[in-house]
Amino acid sequence: MFAALCIGYFLGALPFGFWIAKTHGVCIFDVGSGNPGATNVLRTVGKKAGYTVFFLDAFKGMLATFIGLKLQYPYVGLVGALVGHGFSFFIRFQGGKGVATLIGGLFLLMPLPLLSGLLVWLTVFKYTRYVSCASICFVFSLLPFCCLWNGTPATRPHALPLFVLCIWVLVHHRKNLVRLWKGEENRF
Repeated sequence: MFAALCIGYFLGALPFGFWIAKTHGVCIFDVGSGNPGATNVLRTVGKKAGYTVFFLDAFKGMLATFIGLKLQYPYVGLVGALVGHGFSFFIRFQGGKGVATLIGGLFLLMPLPLLSGLLVWLTVFKYTRYVSCASICFVFSLLPFCCLWNGTPATRPHALPLFVLCIWVLVHHRKNLVRLWKGEENRF
């Protein structure tokens, strides 16, 4: 279990958003929201850079989960990747919110609930133009979709990890929630 956590943390800590922005001469902490995630890179550096960060962040989540799966602790690998992504030792324990990393890991663990959740993300984003709101709705739709696709008994092993992941994303979006409440959140 400890090996899955450590490997997951190291993979998650790879700060692709920071590095890719840096190759474009941008310190991602000084522009936009100051977040080194895919959304801020997309907004401030450009589509190609933003999509590249998204796919690399998703891939590290998938790889951490795959290694965790081989060590019989897939969620431990994914949690390690999320912690690494949010608190990367490469960039003074700063990091992103982890939605792309989560998507990569869940692609291996529950592809149908994930795809259903992504439809929720797209729908909420289409009508609100808020990435943060869409991300929160996406994460909270995962457990119901897991129950729908897998049935209740099969869902039990996923229930606690999904609940923890929901809380993780909610906590990392707390500033966005305050801005949404005040009507100050930036639309995409």
